[in-house]
Amino acid sequence: MPNDGLRTVAEMIRPESRITVLTGAGVSAASGVPTFRGPDGLWRNRRPETLATAEAFARDPKTVWEWYNWRRQVLSTKQPNRAHQVLASWSRRFSGFTLVTQNVDGLHERAGTLNLIRFHGSIWEVLCWNRCANSPVRWWNDQIPLEALPPLCPHCGGMLRPGVVWFGESIDAGVIEKSVAALDCDIFFTIGTSALVYPAAALSIEAKRRGAYTVELNLEATPSSHAVDLAVHGPAEELLDELNALTNPS
Repeated sequence: MPNDGLRTVAEMIRPESRITVLTGAGVSAASGVPTFRGPDGLWRNRRPETLATAEAFARDPKTVWEWYNWRRQVLSTKQPNRAHQVLASWSRRFSGFTLVTQNVDGLHERAGTLNLIRFHGSIWEVLCWNRCANSPVRWWNDQIPLEALPPLCPHCGGMLRPGVVWFGESIDAGVIEKSVAALDCDIFFTIGTSALVYPAAALSIEAKRRGAYTVELNLEATPSSHAVDLAVHGPAEELLDELNALTNPS
C-alpha cells in the first residue's frame, strides 16, 4: 500500500513544478558503493580525514593518489540503481528540475541526469596542482587504473590532484551560486544524506525559508527530520520508485 506521505507529495507534483533535489551517500548505497568514511571506510588503517586534505597531498601525493586510484577502480564496477534512474528520468520530465549532489562517485552522470550540480566535485575530474596557466580549471579523466601515481599535468608536467573538495577547502563560488539559485523551487527533496555536512545541510533550511515544500527521504531520522515539512524513512531506491509510480501511474 502506498505510503501516505509519498502520496501527499505525489499530489503536489505537476508537470510545471520546480523541483530541486539534494542527494548524499544513501542514494548510492544500493549500488554497493562503500562509504569510504567511518569504521568500514578505513584504507590501510588510514582514515579518509587524514588523506583527503591539501596538506596530506603536499606531504605524500603518491599515497593520496593510491587511495583515490583504488576508489576509482571500486566505483568503476558499480552501476546506477533505481534511485539514480528515477532522478535521471525526472531531470528530463520536469523542465524546472535541478539535482545538487554531494556524491563524487559519478553515478548520477552515468544514469544520464541533466542539470546536475556537483557540490563536492567529482572523483573522475582532475586539476593541475600548480593551477598552471595552460590547463583548464578541471577536466574529466576516467582512466582506470591511472598510469602514473601521481598523474602528471599534460600542460606543465606538474602533479594533478583529484577534482574533489577536500576537508578544509571551500566550495567553489560558482557551485554555491548555482545551488542557491535552485532553492527558488516548489518542492525541495533531501535524499540519502545525514544532514550533518555544511554548507550542504543548510540548503533545505533556506529552501523552506523561500517557500518550498521540503521533503526528506532517508533510511533513518536525521538532525533535520523535525525541520522539514515531511520526512519519510526507508531505502532511497524504494521510496523514489514508489513516488515515481504515484506521479506517473500510467
